[in-house]
Amino acid sequence: MRTAGPTTMRLSSLLALLRPALPLILGLSLGCSLSLLRVSWIQGEGEDPCVEAVGEPGGLQNPDSRIGLDQSDEEFKPRIVPYYRDPNKPYKKVLRTRYIQTELGSRERLLVAVLTSRATLSTLAVAVNRTVAHHFPRLLYFTGQRGARAPAGMQVVSHGDERPAWLMSETLRHLHTHFGADYDWFFIMQDDTYVQAPRLAALAGHLSINQDLYLGRAEEFIGAGEQARYCHGGFGYLLSRSLLLRLRPHLDGCRGDILSARPDEWLGRCLIDSLGIGCVSQHQGQQYRSFELAKNRDPEKEGSSAFLSAFAVHPVSEGTLMYRLHKRFSTLELEQTYSEIEQLQAQIRNLTVLTPEGEAGLSWPVGLPAPFTPRSRFEVLGWDYFTEQHTFSCADGAPKCPLQGASRADVGDAVETALEQLNRRYQPRLRFQKQRLLNGYRRFDPARGMEYTLDLLLEAVTQRGHRRALARRVSLLRPLSRVEILPMPYVTEATRVQLVLPLLVAEAALAPAFLEAFAASVLEPREHVLLTLLLVYGPQDGGRGALDPFLGVKAAVAELERRYPGTRLAWLAVRAEAPSQVRLMDVVSKKHPVDTLFFLTTVWTRPGPEVLNRCRMNAISGWQAFFPVHFQEFHPALAPQRSPPGAGPDPPSPPGADPARGAPGGGRFDRQASAEGASTMPTTWLPAHGWLLNWQARKRRKPWRGWR
Repeated sequence: MRTAGPTTMRLSSLLALLRPALPLILGLSLGCSLSLLRVSWIQGEGEDPCVEAVGEPGGLQNPDSRIGLDQSDEEFKPRIVPYYRDPNKPYKKVLRTRYIQTELGSRERLLVAVLTSRATLSTLAVAVNRTVAHHFPRLLYFTGQRGARAPAGMQVVSHGDERPAWLMSETLRHLHTHFGADYDWFFIMQDDTYVQAPRLAALAGHLSINQDLYLGRAEEFIGAGEQARYCHGGFGYLLSRSLLLRLRPHLDGCRGDILSARPDEWLGRCLIDSLGIGCVSQHQGQQYRSFELAKNRDPEKEGSSAFLSAFAVHPVSEGTLMYRLHKRFSTLELEQTYSEIEQLQAQIRNLTVLTPEGEAGLSWPVGLPAPFTPRSRFEVLGWDYFTEQHTFSCADGAPKCPLQGASRADVGDAVETALEQLNRRYQPRLRFQKQRLLNGYRRFDPARGMEYTLDLLLEAVTQRGHRRALARRVSLLRPLSRVEILPMPYVTEATRVQLVLPLLVAEAALAPAFLEAFAASVLEPREHVLLTLLLVYGPQDGGRGALDPFLGVKAAVAELERRYPGTRLAWLAVRAEAPSQVRLMDVVSKKHPVDTLFFLTTVWTRPGPEVLNRCRMNAISGWQAFFPVHFQEFHPALAPQRSPPGAGPDPPSPPGADPARGAPGGGRFDRQASAEGASTMPTTWLPAHGWLLNWQARKRRKPWRGWR
């Protein structure tokens, strides 16, 4: 008799356990096998499309495979999904930033902070502001004087404590809080330091902003190691934005632990103790060069290489010395610029021979763009004629007006430059003296600058003393320099326009026609425009028991509000014996906010979208008002009507007619029709109105001094 071994018993028990799950295991195995077989069948039907696109290394592609690839690409055409917004969800408008620089997170390059005091705020600090303020995006002045009065054109921050450590700590805290996210570099200097601003800006432009940098004139602490250095505050120092962000949490601790009588030493010890960063004078191949000016040293006589290449000069004891330093460095920079221009002009002359045009293609002056070439008679640039006393191209359209102000100074500078260039060219053989200007012409070329043609009557003097009168024509060009972005207010075409229509009793019958035109040009296209009607009653009009002369106007307004739901046309009753635009604007401006854009119109005007956009773009708050030039149609009783299409030629139009405007009887642009409309804001109108009232009051108080 045989008995089952332990292995056989374990196998039978395992099968007994797996018997309920055996169909599941067989089904999974069969499914995986069939899926693998299907994949092999699909791949065997053709070549791999990736292999077809790439091809064999070093071989040519099969043309048949290229055709198959193009046919398969038809299945992968892009499908445009239409925009759909769920009406049940509230609409959220996407707000874009005003400037792309804000959206991209870009920062300005350099901010300059000047440490000043009560005694030097109105002297040295003003000299610093006049010499370097126009070179930097922002220049701030920090003082410990409480309630310091800022000089004109300067932004002063008062901390209220003149202790050196406190002043430096609060300055760094202010820079981090208000400008830490807007600037990459922070330059801190004293007000007795002259800074060569263009060189400093170029230095900041060459340094990487992603490093903790403390750059300046490195000085050793008294009794400290060689590695412990601080930047001398008299020559200024650069702090990177990343270093300022790391230093901010340690300012309070440094102010309580470090005692120093100098703010630059306090900052250096704080950086070394808290972050382990010392001052360096060179970084990434850029050397911070400075010059220590000796006492009673004349800047005009200083010619050392250290002085000529310095970024900062210290100490500057008075404001006049600051201006002399600025004059010296500006002269050096100007001479270097002229030298570079001459070198570039010589290179251009040498290369012009190799061009297809040869020397004939060389424009004058060398290196500047060629004169503007008009493509039609409408683009021809006109010349303005002038003499030494008068100009014959006046702004008000007058044929002749005195040459004065900036124009007179401009002409005088051009004549002096011409005489200087003639003497430089012909001396010592000849020496010229100006007798008078015979004729002068000038024009502005947008591609080059201001061009001058001068006919000069000169007196030529030889080396032997012989004199002779000569008439010579010279040509000069004042080229366009670096383009500067002028700060201008921000305007947009999304501003709402408030139309104001004054209506007299005699004009009441014309109001329905204006309202219909307003509905067609403004209400139909849903322009962002509101209308207010000023119903001007006379002293005897609209009294108690009398018929309202504006009853038809009010009915027409109600009809428009019914035809266009949601439209609100306001009207305001005004009683005036002698109404004027000044009084009407004074009344209506009190009913609206100060940022309202008004367009004062008349019942004869037909404002359209184009003129409304021009009002939005040209009427700038606090800067300027806009008076559009109206196109005045001729009266149909005086001007012949246009013939309908196919009815023969039109009758001759009256003089000044503009057929392109499509007016029935023609018309013209009337530059004298200033009363037809004006666009302004209360911020522009109210100061002018106040000045007008004051002028009228002074005129009434002025006594008579007699008759002649």
